[in-house]
Amino acid sequence: MIILAATPIGNLGDASARLVEALTVATVIASEDTRVTVHLLKALGIENRPQLISLHEHNERGKAAELVELARDQDVLVLSDAGMPTVSDPGFHLVDAAASAGVVVTALPGPSAVITALAVSGLPTDRFSFEGFLPRKPGDRRKALRDLADESRTMVFFESPNRLAASLADLAATLGEDRRAVVCRELTKFFEEVKRGTAIELAEWASGGVKGEICLVVAGATPRILDLGSGVEEVLALVADGARLKEAAVEVAAATGLSKRELYEAALKSRR
Repeated sequence: MIILAATPIGNLGDASARLVEALTVATVIASEDTRVTVHLLKALGIENRPQLISLHEHNERGKAAELVELARDQDVLVLSDAGMPTVSDPGFHLVDAAASAGVVVTALPGPSAVITALAVSGLPTDRFSFEGFLPRKPGDRRKALRDLADESRTMVFFESPNRLAASLADLAATLGEDRRAVVCRELTKFFEEVKRGTAIELAEWASGGVKGEICLVVAGATPRILDLGSGVEEVLALVADGARLKEAAVEVAAATGLSKRELYEAALKSRR
């Protein structure tokens, strides 16, 4: 089978007993960086020296078929440098290929920067979206943020420390200076820091330079309050642009807080 194994995101003490056992008996490990895997084995005091196969974003599509065939006869342990493979890391194409070939895929749960940042942020956790890395180019980054302007769920991003200040400035410019956000830096490590504030406050703070691994957690948009009549007009406008009535009602309900059932029924009635 294919075994996706979560590795520590900073603190070596977060390595699970199941991860240690899997590393101890593994015969084949596919890893994002084999040097990191060698270091992990040594740091955990594991003497096993399995076959190491490099699996990164540039070769994953080509390696997937080979690894799937290996997994028909033996377990293939899959590691990223930190956290769970496939989450902004290699692994998705391999899992897709394995599923298509009927090869079993399982996971050894463990550390996750996304969930850890969300948990400590102090922002709503009942509904959230993971948006990965924001685009590098300023224009593309601002467009991506504008596209998220009406997202009502808490959003989690990864960001480079070198781009954090610029991203926070763009966040303030596109989503509003008072949008709440949280910068989680060096999670689980000795210099862990959780900085909370508005987008503009955090942009000013980050302008002095920030180091380390960064997770950015951003509050969702406050639903717009409309009366039912105005909501129905928005639904019908979306339908005129090609959306299905049900989908349009769901979208307007999420953005405004109105009942999707009432929006749907009122819009349907108005079209008769």
